[in-house]
Amino acid sequence: MSNDLFAQINPPHRLLMGPGPINADPRVLRAMASQLVGQYDPAMTEYMNQVMVLYRQLFRTENRWTMLVDGTSRSGIEAVLISAIRPGDRVLVPVFGRFGHLLCEIARRCRAEVHTIEAAWGDVFTPDQIEDAIKRVKPRLLLTVQGDTSTTMLQPLMELGAICRRHDVLFYTDATASFGGNPLETDAWGLDAVSAGLQKCLGGPSGSAPVTLSSRMEAVIRQRKCVEQGIRTASHQDGEDEMIYSNYFDLGMIMDYWGPERLNHHTEATSMLFAARECARVILEEGLQACIDRHELQGNALLAGIQGMGLAPYGDIRHKMSNVLGVVIPAGIHGEQVRKLLLEDFAIEIGTSFGPLQGKIWRIGTMGYNARKDCVMQTLTALEAVLNRLGFSTVQGAALQAAWDVYAGHEDRA
Repeated sequence: MSNDLFAQINPPHRLLMGPGPINADPRVLRAMASQLVGQYDPAMTEYMNQVMVLYRQLFRTENRWTMLVDGTSRSGIEAVLISAIRPGDRVLVPVFGRFGHLLCEIARRCRAEVHTIEAAWGDVFTPDQIEDAIKRVKPRLLLTVQGDTSTTMLQPLMELGAICRRHDVLFYTDATASFGGNPLETDAWGLDAVSAGLQKCLGGPSGSAPVTLSSRMEAVIRQRKCVEQGIRTASHQDGEDEMIYSNYFDLGMIMDYWGPERLNHHTEATSMLFAARECARVILEEGLQACIDRHELQGNALLAGIQGMGLAPYGDIRHKMSNVLGVVIPAGIHGEQVRKLLLEDFAIEIGTSFGPLQGKIWRIGTMGYNARKDCVMQTLTALEAVLNRLGFSTVQGAALQAAWDVYAGHEDRA
């Protein structure tokens, strides 16, 4: 047996500039190191109440049921879909990247009748395209991804809530990749449910999924309260029994746990709750709009630097996320060799891609704690050096000058 098994955990230093996770804010790590308390200790339940208040501000909502699902961001997605979808429900998923396909897979596991419309990777949908599909499919739920890191595109959501109301459709979005670094207006945009994660723009570790539910969505979930063994529920109007196939992800039970009843459901992941609370506190201390503006500034500086280096951004950059940029790998350059040299010689990680974009683009993130000028400048410097080493000629220093110009322009307007 290797002696390494008994060594303390001591991971190498990395600057994580990929599509997530990112380096956690040190304040979040310190919060996670706090001692545990009992799950019904008054201090603990008060922290839970504070988390609900803080995340209402981040989600821009008055929703009472704004809370955490214990698990990675995918646990939040599954909790919403498992709790809201009845077997046989029609759902519509606009797919413009990998994570739209994920929503389809989870919805099928919930025994939904899944309908899709698809955009080419690198594009997004217009509101008219989505409304036309809603008229044709007549779904009960619209399942969307706000920011799909596989393509780095941000789907506009502003007009979709009104469309869903006109057609009596429940409106959900997965905001894992975009939340905290791009505008998201839960109430103003008419969203019925949103789920997210900590490991991207919120500056924390993966392991807790903030969710928010409208009163409409709450009513749907409450109609499916579990009785015997957490799987059999009240009958709906046609007399057929509804089934919830998960105890852990039953949001009706989780609401009872987070509400004043404090009905036992699971033992709250205390250290992750501390992390989630600190993520929200840090952003609100900065100011939510200031945090969104910071992500936009760093994303714009990175884009200018990449273009100054002679590289092409991927996709329709009018709809790119502020916090992740797709970069087309130039001809004659092996993308994985670049990533290897960046990691080994500069301790910087950038992302690869998959599916139809495998080997075609890098994905570079500027999010959370790493949405900073020094991180952008270090990454541009290292990437230019590696590319020159591998034979891709650049105008020396042009990338940094272009990024500096963005920062200077921002300071002039401030």
